[in-house]
Amino acid sequence: MAKRVDHVAVAVRSIEDSLGFYRDLLGLEHVGDEEVAEQRVRVAVLRAGETRVELLEPTAPDSPVGRFIDRSGEGLHHIAFRVEKIDDELARLAAGGTKLIDRKPRTGAEGARIAFIHPATSGGVLVELVER
Repeated sequence: MAKRVDHVAVAVRSIEDSLGFYRDLLGLEHVGDEEVAEQRVRVAVLRAGETRVELLEPTAPDSPVGRFIDRSGEGLHHIAFRVEKIDDELARLAAGGTKLIDRKPRTGAEGARIAFIHPATSGGVLVELVER
């Protein structure tokens, strides 16, 4: 079961152009940047208390985030929930008929194990499970 919100991810065309709003105007602490080659995305991580905000910038136009921006524009991309045993959670959800994008975890930012639940199951919201 989900333990807490891990992060909220925002798709942006440019981290450089977007960072000022979250860091300078909202006062969130910018704790680092990372490229996740497997997802073809650059990630800027900002801390908001115990939750994080991730700015996602595509490194290729045909990447998942690049296609999202082409389809929907910049904005909220997904909400991520922290889980303890992601393999067990995926098995439990699949057994209950949940439509999964990932049946097995993959590697996300900061080496976390991640998997996505299809928005058709969650009222149109892309949901990510994160095991750290």
